[in-house]
Amino acid sequence: MRLSGNGIQLNVNDTGTGETALVFQHYWGGSSRTWNEVTSGLLDRFRCVAIDARGAGESDAPATGYSTEDHAADALNVIRVLGLTRYILVGHSMGGKASQLLAAKRPPGLLGLVLVATSPLSPMAIEGAKREQMKAAYIDRNAVEWSLENVLLGSEISLASREQLIADALRVSPEASAGWIEIGSRENFSEKAADINVPVAIVAGELDRVDPISEVKAHVVAHYPSAQVRFLANKGHLLPVEAPQEVATLIRSMADRAQR
Repeated sequence: MRLSGNGIQLNVNDTGTGETALVFQHYWGGSSRTWNEVTSGLLDRFRCVAIDARGAGESDAPATGYSTEDHAADALNVIRVLGLTRYILVGHSMGGKASQLLAAKRPPGLLGLVLVATSPLSPMAIEGAKREQMKAAYIDRNAVEWSLENVLLGSEISLASREQLIADALRVSPEASAGWIEIGSRENFSEKAADINVPVAIVAGELDRVDPISEVKAHVVAHYPSAQVRFLANKGHLLPVEAPQEVATLIRSMADRAQR
């Protein structure tokens, strides 16, 4: 379905009928489809609301508006339009940064926060050469395949999943790419972590080359001393497709913890 708000229309995949909703935000280069293998293991208990970020998937791609605040505001609008009153935010990478910022605003109905290979609230440690490499990461199929093999993945995935990742990356608008590379990844909201007052769960891949374990420990885990933390061996940055069952299990555990 397409939902209006903040001057644009976002595509939202809304499935399941559980009393508690899970609101999913994806990584830069992904779409709501990134979460398909995760949500398939959760629909028996939860309403799963996966959002195509602006400039990705089937959502509108405005010329401007790609800050972390914009992505957080879009998710909040979806929550309000759908009338969600009990929900957990689940964010991957770029979506994790937006989910943290939204959680810090303490929106009504928020029960918990699950961070999957998340970007930190602080600026990412991206050197000049790496930032230039990011600009070319999704320009064509060959570039996307190189990025998957050399940056994003840490383990084997199915051919169908790989083709989906490639298709999603090629659909990201130039404005959305520039927005994350030049704005979102540079923004600093570190002080906002102290405002998050719900249970937090964190999962990261030990082979993640985008947000390495050392960075996650220093700039994510350190902010949430009571968080449930899990590091997955032999997995990279794309945990929703590399380890969907493990991610789904962590979400279930978070829900149990949040609803006590």
